[in-house]
Amino acid sequence: MAADEVIVTDEGVTSFSFFKPAAVRAEVGTTGYGGAISWNANPYVGVTLGYNGGDISWSDDLSINGNDYDLDMDNNLTYLNAEIRPWANWFYMAAGVAYIDNDYDLERRPGTNASFTVDGSRFNAGFTDVRIDGNLSYKNNLAPYVGLGFSPAITNRWGVFGEIGAYYNGNPTANLRVNPEARGLIGDDGRTLSQAINDEEDEIRNDNKYEWLPVAKLGVSFRF
Repeated sequence: MAADEVIVTDEGVTSFSFFKPAAVRAEVGTTGYGGAISWNANPYVGVTLGYNGGDISWSDDLSINGNDYDLDMDNNLTYLNAEIRPWANWFYMAAGVAYIDNDYDLERRPGTNASFTVDGSRFNAGFTDVRIDGNLSYKNNLAPYVGLGFSPAITNRWGVFGEIGAYYNGNPTANLRVNPEARGLIGDDGRTLSQAINDEEDEIRNDNKYEWLPVAKLGVSFRF
């Protein structure tokens, strides 16, 4: 924590506090882009209310069972965090909750004359044009959050910040579809492509790794 600065003015000696309780910030990260407002009760404890949204992603694909799907992300997340600064400096720990309503459109185009896998079963497309698409959705969920962050000051009012953490969101709803012409393709384990798609869909809905929504973001802040 920075100490108060002593300033000599025409009227005498005064002091200026580096602790400014109110701040706004702009941020961008894995959960989209947006902003937040913060209020610090003291140099150790504060609260932040923010929103992240928009069609943004840090990767153009999502790997499901080792298979890459083209990803189109639509974020809609409102959060409220408590921020604890144990040493009253730039480091903080965050805990809170968010309302999450995120959608992820998925698309995969093995095409013709392709060898590809779905749920561990290998298929040969031959002359069939194979098209797989679908979506993952985290709908209407209140999710708890934990994270770690840093927010060093650049000037008396401007600063930067970064934060990493995760929301425990539970499993998403998942829907995958294959074009009708390709549904009857037989994999090396005897399943049809339609059956393998359904099994992969069920695995997404029940796999523990999809319960957590990771967070990484950066931004700038302005203190009043």
